[in-house]
Amino acid sequence: MADRFRLFYLKSTGLEKSDFNESFSSHENKKMAAPSRYESIPTSSSSEYNIPKTFSSEAILKQAKADLKHSDPKVRILAIKYYLEKSYPSIPMSLLQEILSDRDPDVRAQALRSLIKFRSSIVSPFLKKHLKDSDPKVRIVALRGMFQYQEKIDLNILLQFLSDESSLVRRKVATLLGWTQMESALPILMEMTRDQDSMVRRAALFSLATLYPDESESRLMEAMADSDPSLRKWVKMTLEKIVARPLKRRTAFLTNRG
Repeated sequence: MADRFRLFYLKSTGLEKSDFNESFSSHENKKMAAPSRYESIPTSSSSEYNIPKTFSSEAILKQAKADLKHSDPKVRILAIKYYLEKSYPSIPMSLLQEILSDRDPDVRAQALRSLIKFRSSIVSPFLKKHLKDSDPKVRIVALRGMFQYQEKIDLNILLQFLSDESSLVRRKVATLLGWTQMESALPILMEMTRDQDSMVRRAALFSLATLYPDESESRLMEAMADSDPSLRKWVKMTLEKIVARPLKRRTAFLTNRG
């Protein structure tokens, strides 16, 4: 089911082009030159920090600590990418907590992204904590990490996101639910199809139609009267495809297309 949803989602016109490659952090879309002190460090992630012969682990740790206190958040982000991703899990816990408490949301988001790669149980508490981060981009990274870790997310945690102030966060919840077969997703998605933001409604309808084709048809019919013309157009096209199928195949259409 998850693979089928992924295929539908990435091919769907007008939806996010790549859900798990978040794009609204500007530093991810720009190439930044690495400081010369990191140039000889391999960029691929590994479980051990590959230290050049000319440097000691102590010297690199010292430099990383200095960079993590730099006034420019881009330097701090580079320190995370070139140090934390190579040194985890040997990085001191006190330093890790300091990184995740950085004043800049882009730095906190990068720290979480880097940690998620290791799929370690030690990361889970940090993800749960940052579900309540003050910045939406950090909350989105934490949400994505929870789903990637296949954590058993408390229903009340998801319900709190139905009223999140950021439509981007609400939209992400609707999309992520479509990537899973999480129990109790149906009522949450049904509620999200009535969100005040049309993009959230569309994401919820898409996930609903993919996971619950039978239950989604009546809600799709209601959405034909949606206030957003582009959403109405998408719903119309979706329903036309259903109607065009032989009756015995209609209920299976949304789960078998592609």
